[in-house]
Amino acid sequence: MKKNLSPRQVEFKNEQNPFAGFDLIRYEELLQREEIDHAPTELHRVAFFIIMFFEEGNGVHRIDFTDYQCEKGTILTIRKDQLHKFFFSKKLKGKMLLFTDNFLVSYLEDSENRKTLQLFNELLGVPKLQLDGNDFKRVRENILRLGQEYFKINDQYSLGIIRSELHILITQLFRIKAKQKKINFEKKYLKEFVEFQELVEKNVKKTTKVIDYAFDLGISTKTLNTITKSIVHKTAKEFVDEICTKQIKRLLINTNLSIKEVAYQSGFEETTNFYKYFKRQTQNTPEQFRLNN
Repeated sequence: MKKNLSPRQVEFKNEQNPFAGFDLIRYEELLQREEIDHAPTELHRVAFFIIMFFEEGNGVHRIDFTDYQCEKGTILTIRKDQLHKFFFSKKLKGKMLLFTDNFLVSYLEDSENRKTLQLFNELLGVPKLQLDGNDFKRVRENILRLGQEYFKINDQYSLGIIRSELHILITQLFRIKAKQKKINFEKKYLKEFVEFQELVEKNVKKTTKVIDYAFDLGISTKTLNTITKSIVHKTAKEFVDEICTKQIKRLLINTNLSIKEVAYQSGFEETTNFYKYFKRQTQNTPEQFRLNN
């Protein structure tokens, strides 16, 4: 029996420097932290960004509903408000960089801001990146400089330097993703798409009608379809349904709500319509999905 009614929302908390908006943690030391007030091995939602960099060993990490194999050179990017969970392995070692949107994004120009959001947005590029050779060496050196500044120097200039180093790191990762063709390059509608995505994630329980989102954005449904097709190669309706289905799956997996309650929480007044919708999207009934996950 699942105990939580919803995945735990984890806020950014840095006991060492409460005003920093940044933290650096050794992966293998995470469970030893006394200030942790949640179970990392259960799915939880984070209110900040995370870059995970693995230097040795092998293991698994789950982001939303996908398990990613991790080894030396694996980078995982987790965006704000995304679900993830740990499967701790004694063999896996690395670093975790945690930072708030205010720490970095609010200091960037609009074009650099969009690049940062694009790197962390799992709908625009896969969260996993595998480094080798010089790429691994350069990223590791960058993170070592961050650690040196954060733990050893730590003077009045350190946060500014850390912010700059973090920006360089994100730009490096963006370049590597682009080189490996693992990121979407359609820039024309990127800003509009991200605005639409945020609107859907916030309001999909209220409506799945494309016309409602087009109205809120002040554009036509035709334009909205053009935006989604150019960025994620889906119609606006397909995209809305994808977000809605993902939120339903989260409720089915991470709560002990009845199917009727899940339907209501997802915006369906009639349970019969909820069954038809979920079966059409996943080829499974809600009970089958819950049982298999």
